[in-house]
Amino acid sequence: MMERLNNDLKDAIRNKDPLRRTVLRTILSEIANAKIAKRSELSEDEIVIVLTKQSHQRKDSIQAFADAGRKDLEDKERLELEIISAYLPEQLSEEEVRNIISDSLRESGASGPADMGKVMGVVMPKIRGRADGKLVNSIVTSKLKEL
Repeated sequence: MMERLNNDLKDAIRNKDPLRRTVLRTILSEIANAKIAKRSELSEDEIVIVLTKQSHQRKDSIQAFADAGRKDLEDKERLELEIISAYLPEQLSEEEVRNIISDSLRESGASGPADMGKVMGVVMPKIRGRADGKLVNSIVTSKLKEL
């Protein structure tokens, strides 16, 4: 993953693509910061976590700019999100997320809403970076209320 990011940065510099260059530099900087905080190399999963965090930041910014009526900034954030999304694993469909959650409910032995933490502890490693956490949280909450 790091090799791909660095090669894509070099290509962006060669092709004089300022947006892609800036986004890739930001990603690499965030990965370096996470590496320093951990005090060792990051695994592929940890790099995906950094990318997911960057993706969420862009989504939040898009919403804030849309609410403020700043279409220009909203469009810029959407382009940045597209660049970041290219490095994230393929996203799971809602149905796939529901199936994973159902399996995790059985696996964790959850019996009600009080077991939210237990279920999320089983679900998140299976879907990290491949589904939106808010979607997962809402599905788990509704499933636990049904128990």
